[in-house]
Amino acid sequence: MPKAYVFTRNGGPEVEVLTELERPKPGPGELLVAVRAAGVNPVDWKLRTGWTRPGSEPPPFPAVFGSEAAGTVVETGPGVEGFAPGDEVFGSPLTGGYAEYTLMPVAVTARKPAALSFTDAAVLPVAAATAYDGLRQLDLAPGATLLVTGAGGGVGSAAVQLARHAGLRVLGVAGEAKKEFVESLGAEHVPSGAGLADRVREAAPEGVDAVFDLVGGDTLREAAGLVDPAALISAGGRPLVAELGGEPVRRARTAAVLDEVARLTVEGALRTHVTRILPLDRAAEALRAVEDGHALGKTVIEVTA
Repeated sequence: MPKAYVFTRNGGPEVEVLTELERPKPGPGELLVAVRAAGVNPVDWKLRTGWTRPGSEPPPFPAVFGSEAAGTVVETGPGVEGFAPGDEVFGSPLTGGYAEYTLMPVAVTARKPAALSFTDAAVLPVAAATAYDGLRQLDLAPGATLLVTGAGGGVGSAAVQLARHAGLRVLGVAGEAKKEFVESLGAEHVPSGAGLADRVREAAPEGVDAVFDLVGGDTLREAAGLVDPAALISAGGRPLVAELGGEPVRRARTAAVLDEVARLTVEGALRTHVTRILPLDRAAEALRAVEDGHALGKTVIEVTA
């Protein structure tokens, strides 16, 4: 039986287990994919605690972790066109990516370019696509100044790179341990912590044009005072950003966006910065690295069926 890393109920790390599950069967508009790599994201452990995406139902247990994956098509469901067994793909799985097999909806699945590794493709659907969607939402002109909080994480590092590619000046908020990394992406580092707003004003006396928040909490509250609410978006504090007059990042969740971020990666405008790769039987370790908030860049689970 295929292996999968799941949570058996809502709670902490104690509800996680590596187990065996029946291989899923693709329905209409779905692909059965043999997973080669799965990205690890904060949303994975948040779902384990009981959080649900707006408009979504809680998952049935046992629930497989993982919101992004890459692999090879094994079988296509009824009515599927444009994909065939053997195709290398990446996207947002319906049944979790920390598994030897998963189901992917055709609407949010794209072909993996030959020049892109499975490891790199696996980290594009959540982090890179969220960054891409957020920047399109802000629609800033070249030369504008953007403040990115959480600039050393998966979404943040992608946002910095895509913003720089678009001709923006970027101030990247992160801890001192990530200063060198954030600056390597092309951002001007601003230390995180209390007094953030004052440090931003010192770095950019003329002000910033927009804030792309990926942290939430006190960081979002401080950053919100730096811009008009219309120029404030967040992927780290959805309820709070609405309270502050801004907007959550509006996700497109389309194959077209995946094609675009893949193109940008192949062309070198976006580097995935995968800094840790662990096998499926060490999924707990991979998840802890992200849940503890100290991960630099992206963590990936490599799967070998």
